[in-house]
Amino acid sequence: MGVDAVPEPVSVLVVDDSALMRNLISKIVESSPGLAVADRAMNGVFALQKIPRCHPDVIVLDIEMPEMNGIEFLKERKRLGIEIPVVILSSVAKKGAQVTMEALALGASDFITKPSGSVSSDIHTVAGELGRLLLAYGTQFRKRKGKAAPHYDYEPPEHLTERVADERIPERQKLEAPKPLRAPGPIEIIAIGISTGGPNALRDIFAKIDPELSQPIVVVQHMPAGFTEEFAKSLDRICPLEVKEAADGDLVKPGRILIAPGDKHISVEKKPLSTVARLSDSPPVNGHRPSADVLFESVAKSFGHRAMGVIMTGMGRDGARELGSIFREGGITLGQDEHSCIVYGMPKVAFELGHVTEQVGLSEMAATISKYARQYR
Repeated sequence: MGVDAVPEPVSVLVVDDSALMRNLISKIVESSPGLAVADRAMNGVFALQKIPRCHPDVIVLDIEMPEMNGIEFLKERKRLGIEIPVVILSSVAKKGAQVTMEALALGASDFITKPSGSVSSDIHTVAGELGRLLLAYGTQFRKRKGKAAPHYDYEPPEHLTERVADERIPERQKLEAPKPLRAPGPIEIIAIGISTGGPNALRDIFAKIDPELSQPIVVVQHMPAGFTEEFAKSLDRICPLEVKEAADGDLVKPGRILIAPGDKHISVEKKPLSTVARLSDSPPVNGHRPSADVLFESVAKSFGHRAMGVIMTGMGRDGARELGSIFREGGITLGQDEHSCIVYGMPKVAFELGHVTEQVGLSEMAATISKYARQYR
């Protein structure tokens, strides 16, 4: 084993009560570069028993299981202080969206939807996305913990038994960094673009955001249709400001955070007496609908140097180009730093293009947004 030795693959614990699903998910894991199956479990109880033996880097978890379901497992994981990231496999029904948001509130890192219900033999259609999520969260966990496998000393409770092409970042030429046309003006709007790692990152920011923030916030979080309404409600419960899923024509006003609906682009339209949100079914941009580039472009056009753009964790490059439009107009632009990103993709491209005023860690993001919002009121 020399210096070029291949690192050990990210190990995945597969938890699902269906033997068919365990096999299909395991095949996806084993065929994904950089991933390996650590073990399989048919419910939360067996998962808790296997964690200290197989030391997984990431867990893929079904919700509906006998004896200990996904929600009960997450509560036990939290109680025991287990930090291994969990990616939820979710059904797309309305009830599924509510339970999925409950799972995120209990500490799950992210989720992926089963294409056709609980036992989904066509799970292979989301194989690429599932593989990328597991690799991203598993890699970040290992980076945070170092190479040594973490150990958990506990006994389980006795009474219980985008497509790949769109995500690639092409090689970039060295470009001269753009220069702002003017100094920042009073900030009238804040726009955020975020993807993989976003649900927990936004929970962190909006729980800490300044309750007196006088600028509206509009967010593009890459998320499937059917989930953003419940996601907005879950954020509203922890945020001092109003958080809601955007509807076409909604007022963009102080004290309000609008979340772009899944599968709809969002832009802002400035009128003489108000600013409103506009939703669109126009084709995906950078493989995404909603797209952060669409939002940032409209913000730059309507508000120029009176805007703040924030680009955060996520694969690919969505938002990186049009964040530059806000930057060139003289607006403030923040990019999440590499250390705190689950995937340093979108903010990395924006930073390398020279479109970022300041790089900020996740733990400081709420305070930094609030600081600039106060400073440029």
